[in-house]
Amino acid sequence: MSNSIGKIYKLTTFGESHGEAIGGIIEGCPAGILLNTQNIQYEMMRRKPGQSAIVSQRKENDEVKFLSGVFEGKTTGMPMGFQILNSDHKSADYNHLAEVYRPSHADFTYQSKYGIRDYRGGGRSSARETANWVVAGTVARQIIPEIQIHAFVSSVGEIFLKKPYQDLDFSLIEENAVRCPDHEVAQKMIEKIKYVRKQGDTIGGTITCVVRNVPVGLGEPVFDKLHARLGQYMMGINAVKGFEYGSGFCGAKMQGSAHNDLFNADGSTQSNLSGGIQGGISNGMDIYFRVAFKPVATLMQPQTTLDHDGNLIELQAKGRHDPCVVPRAVPVVEALTAMALADFVLLNQTKRI
Repeated sequence: MSNSIGKIYKLTTFGESHGEAIGGIIEGCPAGILLNTQNIQYEMMRRKPGQSAIVSQRKENDEVKFLSGVFEGKTTGMPMGFQILNSDHKSADYNHLAEVYRPSHADFTYQSKYGIRDYRGGGRSSARETANWVVAGTVARQIIPEIQIHAFVSSVGEIFLKKPYQDLDFSLIEENAVRCPDHEVAQKMIEKIKYVRKQGDTIGGTITCVVRNVPVGLGEPVFDKLHARLGQYMMGINAVKGFEYGSGFCGAKMQGSAHNDLFNADGSTQSNLSGGIQGGISNGMDIYFRVAFKPVATLMQPQTTLDHDGNLIELQAKGRHDPCVVPRAVPVVEALTAMALADFVLLNQTKRI
């Protein structure tokens, strides 16, 4: 089971949703960085459950405790161990799942692969794991402070934010519960999520991420292209079903004469359909990509499912769940983006003298 990600800036994680704690070990963080623990805790608050009426009402403090790799407030270059206690797990809500596989969850596949599974809140497959990534991603941002990373909700169901990202005010992202930088569109999204929740149903959406001030040269040829690494990191997020960057799938409808990004004399380009990445390597333009999230699989409606003995039964789900995952996934997308970019920045430092 792979529990590590990254090459130079590397994160290894542990823990289950209803275990005593989750946590991880960060390797490759340079020494001498003044660790901004307030920023780390702020990002944890953006991800945690219970923050608004449109997310899971599980109450977790999500306080991060560093166990190693930090001395007198600075990183030492040694492995950084950290821990996040689970304080509000209600495992009894999941007793009815001990012998039952929920539709579109990891229950059946984990049981089939390992012969055993922690059914309490999904165990290791739970999105609670993403709290570890936010810790590591916020540390990574302190390695690359000049790079600006802004993620936001760009759609919920059929409601889309249609303005180009260049016309958006990213300071408005945190001004509403859904994290959409357009008040009018955000209100429609919130109303949609509340409506779906009242129906006992769930809904999907997309998150767009824009990265500015990226130096030219991040990414490796052939098998470790920058967009491939970003895609890998994003596709590892729970509920993600798709990733596209630059023109994405819309580029397949275009002709080359319209799609090519023509150069300016300074090496910048007149358009940016490449999404800031050419040949798998950053070209200095804004990197932008979109991540698609499916509807949350746990519904507060009866569904037909399979039990351990191969019987089709009716399941009525219990517990506290998000009706739409995208509002809380915004800091997760930003964190993983920071981890990928920090890894490439550190890797570039080994390439030239």
